[in-house]
Amino acid sequence: MQRGLLFVGLLLTGVATSASQTVWRVDKSHSSMMFTVRHMLVSEVPGYFKEWDMKITASKDDWTDATVEAVAKTASINTDNERRDADLRSDNFFNSERFPEMKFVSTAFEKVGDKKYKIKGNLTIRDVTKEVVFDAELLGMINDPRVGTRVGWKATAQINRFDFGLKWNRMMETGGLVVGETVNITILLELIKQAA
Repeated sequence: MQRGLLFVGLLLTGVATSASQTVWRVDKSHSSMMFTVRHMLVSEVPGYFKEWDMKITASKDDWTDATVEAVAKTASINTDNERRDADLRSDNFFNSERFPEMKFVSTAFEKVGDKKYKIKGNLTIRDVTKEVVFDAELLGMINDPRVGTRVGWKATAQINRFDFGLKWNRMMETGGLVVGETVNITILLELIKQAA
């Protein structure tokens, strides 16, 4: 009997713990997933993904137990140049037909200073998964009378595109890559707290 009560108690504890998790939804109209890459050593070309989503959950006020799951549709890449975008969707880069999504799943959410965090996780592009670390900043939090609590984040990271099979590689006559190997990622988030 006591063992049965203990089991029920553990189940109720688990339910309570699960219920205390806060889910944050992305306000897409005030958020973006962007990147830049060097072009011919003299400039940076920007781009973004039109179709993407992210789920963030946390139970602690300091976010240190937060988890992040993000996905972007590779065919939604946009650099405001149709010919270039078609090339980015091809096997030279994302091969969107075969690999329609790129994903990020966090493994750690570490506070490193006042409103500063390191978000570690596994990024999958094409068929390659590697650990990536985002430098994140908590920009602020307000109570919106219309929807509830809003919070803003900015997260940045750098990846080497060759590590993920984005393999197109043309050298200039003077030396250096036409398209740089380092991709700078910037994610601007405005999140809305979901009702329990």
